[in-house]
Amino acid sequence: MDLIAAFRAFSRVAESGSFSAVARETNTTQPAVSRQIAALEDHLGVRLLHRTTRSLALTEDGRDLLGHANRVLEAVEETVSSVGRGRASPSGLVRIGSSVSFGRLYIAPRVGTLLARYPDMRVELDLSDSVTDLVHEGLDMAVRIGEAPDSGLVARRIAVADMACVASRDYLESHGRPERPEDLGTHECVIFTRRGGNEWVFHGPDGPLRVPVSGRFRTDSAEAVRQAVLAGVGIALGASWLFRDALLAGEVEELLPAWRPPPTPIHAVYPSRRYLAPRTRAVIDFLVEEFRLDPVISAYGQT
Repeated sequence: MDLIAAFRAFSRVAESGSFSAVARETNTTQPAVSRQIAALEDHLGVRLLHRTTRSLALTEDGRDLLGHANRVLEAVEETVSSVGRGRASPSGLVRIGSSVSFGRLYIAPRVGTLLARYPDMRVELDLSDSVTDLVHEGLDMAVRIGEAPDSGLVARRIAVADMACVASRDYLESHGRPERPEDLGTHECVIFTRRGGNEWVFHGPDGPLRVPVSGRFRTDSAEAVRQAVLAGVGIALGASWLFRDALLAGEVEELLPAWRPPPTPIHAVYPSRRYLAPRTRAVIDFLVEEFRLDPVISAYGQT
């Protein structure tokens, strides 16, 4: 059997969740796509999909195969591109993972420009504050905030997040203003459990300083941290870009200017450098180009 064609059909069925949608894309019939998947299952001796009259879902074997099949398809696409026929505009679906806040503020607004540049490209943006398994979730790449992951993923720095200690004016009027990082121990702090937790780090005149903090509100969502600060719940340590509009509007004030939290790198991560699809590479290069022009997150000149 034509394994490449079968892998391509299986990958698109898994991505779209529909035999009919793949049939329309490939100008064939739904039964023909179904037979192709059934032939692949017979060839491998495993069931890849759970089918009902209303839905389908990947089996455990199907999830395992999807990552391998996509890498094979990427290798084929890169080979064709290197020979010459595929040197046209990158095409196909790119699935991007991102945290909710960063995806909303920095990726989604740029999708229109990306799609205008590459008319044959399609983009799916998967927003979650959980750290997902790219292969398991079928993602081509993800944007992650923090140090490069210690895993099999390839990471490329695309931006940097300056950090700030912030509070609303209402909170400061009611509770006073900390003059030194040590004063935070007497304040209500909004704890972001995914970064920093109960210990915040500052760089000041005397070098690095670690300060224990506490508060009655903890969350794993950067969006929730932002909303809590705006509501006057307490002081937070967060990315400057997250509070950019609120700072400009005077709703939030940056505290402790002599003690700066260390900046946090932002990376594009993907499973393999060797088989990176041209369309995925095009998206990463586009984000590097776009973010370099943004003064809040530009990593230009940084390593």
